[in-house]
Order: sequence, then structure tokens, then C-alpha cells
Amino acid sequence: MTDGRGRPCVLAITLGNTSDHKAAHQCLAAMPPAAHLIADKGDSAALRDWLSARGTIPVIPPRSNRKIQYHYDKKLYRERNIIERTFNRFKDFRRIATRYDWKLKTYMAALCLIASVVWWL
Repeated sequence: MTDGRGRPCVLAITLGNTSDHKAAHQCLAAMPPAAHLIADKGDSAALRDWLSARGTIPVIPPRSNRKIQYHYDKKLYRERNIIERTFNRFKDFRRIATRYDWKLKTYMAALCLIASVVWWL
């Protein structure tokens, strides 16, 4: 999770076959409520309801097979590239991009070190 300037704020590691929206509640709960949340198409109705209860407007495009097509601000959604650029900054480090570390603690430690470097860039 990043802030509006693309600085990493919350880091979480999930299994490779797990959808990101399952870890979203824990990551979002660690942050103060924001006015908007920009995310990719992997959403759920429960996540949207939780965000609305928090006072956050979800800017999440609906999946094409969704029965209820939610409206989202397409102009604001273009700002999602800030998040993608943050991920690409992490991948500039070979250790992260290739998943060099086998142990979870070591990998998370490397992520934290790189996040501190990315924060100041």
C-alpha cells in the first residue's frame, strides 16, 4: 500500500495464489481512513461496504463479469500508475524481483530496507 506520492506505507506478503483483496482489510486497517482508495479490479462487495463505512470512496473498476457494474471515477483511476511505479521501484532490486530469499523473515527484511530507500527517493 502506498500514499498519494507513491511512498510505501504498509507491506504485506501473501501466498502467490491468493487474491490481494483478502489482505486488503488488514493493510487498510493499519492506515488512517483516506478520502479515496484507488485499486485494481480484484475487489469484493464486502471490501466496498467496509470502505464506505470508513468514509472512503472506492475508485475500483468492476470486473467485466460482475452483475452490478459499479461507477468509478475514471479520471482519478489514472493516478493508479503511481502505485505501479512504486512496485517497479521495488523490482529494480534484483533480490526482490527474483525472490532470491527463501525464508519469509529474510525476504520481509529486504522489503523493509528497500521500502525505506524508496521512501526517500
